[in-house]
Amino acid sequence: MDRTSGSLNGLIVDIYNSIGKAESKAFKSGRFKDVSITEIHTVEAIGMYEPKSMSYVARSLRITVGTLTVAVNNLVKKGYVERFRCEEDKRVVKVRLTGKGRLLYRVHAQFHLNMIKNCTESLTDEEVRLLYKTLKKLSGFIKDEYAETQKPDSK
Repeated sequence: MDRTSGSLNGLIVDIYNSIGKAESKAFKSGRFKDVSITEIHTVEAIGMYEPKSMSYVARSLRITVGTLTVAVNNLVKKGYVERFRCEEDKRVVKVRLTGKGRLLYRVHAQFHLNMIKNCTESLTDEEVRLLYKTLKKLSGFIKDEYAETQKPDSK
């Protein structure tokens, strides 16, 4: 690995870790101090509107249904998520956010919007376009090379 590659790798790892720490700090000191970042991302994967099957959410998070079950059990106990059986097929378990869960979803989305706004406010429009184009290529490369590119197909 040449010097530039090592520096880029260090920068990417640093950004990833810093975002995680910032999220954790923001939520640990506020109204939602009872949820972990992993639980917040589970809430995000469940989404605001349509109930989703447990298998759909697990696939979107790239975790097993068993792992998701543990997270959902905790979120149900804390009042963020409701779980129910599908009327059409009782074998299918679905989840949806409660009012408290939807509020958490919106606060988390706003956190990310504020972060992006703060990061880009000193950039020109051309720099923002270049940053977007570069990050989109990086994201595509990582997904193609290292992650499953298959999207969940049914809710």
